Amino acid sequence: MVSKLSSQEIQFLKARAEDVDSIIELAKSIWWKHYPEIIGEAQVEFMLNKMYSHEVVKSHITNQTQLFYLIKVEGENCGFLAVEETSETELFLQKFYILQNTQNKGLGTLAFKKLIQQYPLVETIRLQVNRQNIKPINFYFKLGFTIEKSADFDIGDGYFMNDFVMVNHIKK
Repeated sequence: MVSKLSSQEIQFLKARAEDVDSIIELAKSIWWKHYPEIIGEAQVEFMLNKMYSHEVVKSHITNQTQLFYLIKVEGENCGFLAVEETSETELFLQKFYILQNTQNKGLGTLAFKKLIQQYPLVETIRLQVNRQNIKPINFYFKLGFTIEKSADFDIGDGYFMNDFVMVNHIKK
């Protein structure tokens, strides 16, 4: 793969029901490499089971409660994101994951730009990110996000997401 990617080299495709297994595979690969040192193996297992079971992902895609997009380079799945439309002018970026071996090539920035192109009326995008997840926080700063607040979310079984809520007021 080239060192830096151009917009023409990536595909940004709305996920369909037949993409569920690919999304789950990407999530497991990314999460197991990245999150155990931040939240521990038990919480990784809990969250993957809660958010990335076949039934949950398929339900989001089928019912369009979260709109998933696959990010591909040279026909290979390299990541995905999912958004929730909270209003005509606002999105919540529920998920944004890029395989570790494809990071630092501009892929995330290009995918974010393609996301914005999909939603020309959107003025505000919010997301949550673990407060200890330094590399993604810095990436979001680079994209124009700022920290709106710090919050703890009880996700069950004694686990919490200790997150920053970040916001980006899109300048078009």
